Amino acid sequence: MANIHLKRGWELPERLVPPESVYFNRRNFIKSLGMATIGAAGLVYGSDVQGASVSELKTNLSKLPPLNVPRNEAYQKVEGRTMTKEILAATFNNFFEFSTRKKVWPLVHTLETSPWTVEVTGLVEKPRTFDVDDLLKSMPLEERVYRLRCVEAWSIVVPWIGFPFSALLKKVKPLSSAKFVKMSTFFRPDQAPRQKPKLSFFSKEPWPYTEGLTMAEAMNELTLITMGIYGHILPKQHGAPIRLITPWKYGFKSIKSIVKIELTAEQPPTFWNTVVPSEYGFYSNVEPNVPHARWSQARERVVGQRGRIPTLPYNGYASQVAHMYPKI
Repeated sequence: MANIHLKRGWELPERLVPPESVYFNRRNFIKSLGMATIGAAGLVYGSDVQGASVSELKTNLSKLPPLNVPRNEAYQKVEGRTMTKEILAATFNNFFEFSTRKKVWPLVHTLETSPWTVEVTGLVEKPRTFDVDDLLKSMPLEERVYRLRCVEAWSIVVPWIGFPFSALLKKVKPLSSAKFVKMSTFFRPDQAPRQKPKLSFFSKEPWPYTEGLTMAEAMNELTLITMGIYGHILPKQHGAPIRLITPWKYGFKSIKSIVKIELTAEQPPTFWNTVVPSEYGFYSNVEPNVPHARWSQARERVVGQRGRIPTLPYNGYASQVAHMYPKI
């Protein structure tokens, strides 16, 4: 397999299905607050962007519809690490459609996330379009605590709520010719300011944001389609209403706010690999011995803590994923 490393220079039992009340609770919540500003994530960050405050954010987080799902005990403890406080995780985010800064939460209220559908197409027997509300009702949601390591050398530990990507792909029956999975997010310049050409950081940013995996990576047990966090549905800054989590890869691979999934025979282009190919490889696994062009990846800063800690190969998940990457 070529380009496996970052370039240098960079079916679950019925008992696990959440109760129907979760599904209706979400829709009723959205309706009660108004579709124009709340969306499926159900969160407005203050009365306006300038006046938004952390106290308002805390209040609104507490009002999010709960997702009372079982915990996957295999993914509840992260050795040597403690859970990141929710308020820290909610106020320190990358979401480049809205800002190049980490303070994204006051800006994402413009994103309308209801209704929301995800189209799954390409090299499949049964292409389908899934409604997010139906996925909340029907898919085997569970909680998993994962590390998340950013390519910028910071990290958090988060209790995500979702279901294996493989469970979704099995519904569309991939063809044997499918070798890769391409994922795309929304393109709405009227809602996401940085998708407007004049606000692009790079002159040719290839919106919408796209990411890709091999079929083996997409079918791996760790790969999670995520719809909740900290016991409730996703807030918008975390990629509401549906995103990907691949905990052994750098965070930018875990695409937010997915609208389309396409199975392909060829490796798809991806956003950052297109913009800066010398710094962002297609695979982008966490490899502490492979430095970024401008900094070391050997250590990381834990959000909310002082100092730095050693970064683990594959972010600590080597036993579950390393077999997919033969040495070259």
